Amino acid sequence: MAIKTGRADSTATVVIDYERCTACGLCVQVCKGVPLYLEGDQVIIDPDRLFGCVGCGHCAAICPLECITVEGRELSASDLLPLPPLDSRASYQQLYNLLFSRRSIREFKEREVEQPIIDKIIDSVSTAPMGLPPSDVEVLVLRGREKVSQLSGDIIDYFKRIKWMFSPAVLLIMRPLLGKEFYESSKTFLAPAINFFIAEKEKGIDYLLYDAPLAMYFHVSPYADPVDPLIAAAYAMITAETLGLGSCMIGTVAYGFRYSRELKRKYGIPAKNQQGIMVIMGYPKVKYQRGIKRSLAGVSYY
Repeated sequence: MAIKTGRADSTATVVIDYERCTACGLCVQVCKGVPLYLEGDQVIIDPDRLFGCVGCGHCAAICPLECITVEGRELSASDLLPLPPLDSRASYQQLYNLLFSRRSIREFKEREVEQPIIDKIIDSVSTAPMGLPPSDVEVLVLRGREKVSQLSGDIIDYFKRIKWMFSPAVLLIMRPLLGKEFYESSKTFLAPAINFFIAEKEKGIDYLLYDAPLAMYFHVSPYADPVDPLIAAAYAMITAETLGLGSCMIGTVAYGFRYSRELKRKYGIPAKNQQGIMVIMGYPKVKYQRGIKRSLAGVSYY
């Protein structure tokens, strides 16, 4: 039975070159849709077992003799590529240094972000893991300050129309329905932030997207795991850092897209798509001299 997603409603097809296959069993070991199993000294393909082939490609990727191909669910043989050599991959220390050095950047140079740089970010994002293949992550790219500013203005205008919902009186009335946490977050963050965005916009200052030269909004279909766009956005931020860009996640934008069908229509986001996350990027105007050690809310072992 095929698992339905926003981009697939049938199983992929697995083909094995049995003249080369030695039935080592590695493909069976990594196959979690379980259409592959060993029977005697042969790997059997049964597309009707459990979920069938979900199109992850793990069987083809692990086969030491390259005798497996997978087609379907947005995957093809041409998508299988050699791994880069070990000595060209980042070490733990290199990766940690990159992550530790990254800061949320909200001050950008006038310089625009070149298309080849954007392409590299998108390529890296496409490698991000997802709840179920094929990835349902979609990316709205706003290139150039004019387009980013237009979106920022549209979001703030929407907030202006609904700001009454975050007035102290309305929040107090709605508190039993909202729950303590959302009520307190709305009272201490959303309400003052919305009022501030509106006031600053009237002065000609963009305090929502900070006049960024590039913005990407990551969102997914209703079938996808809701964390998929967050993972993709994190990949985009890490990639941007390697390319000399600064970046910052902006969660507030998602409220506008979540509740406004008008905004979704204007910016080409499917009406039923889940709330996502915005990342602004650009060449940093400031340079930080020190890193900041962060802490987690807790780490427990069981």
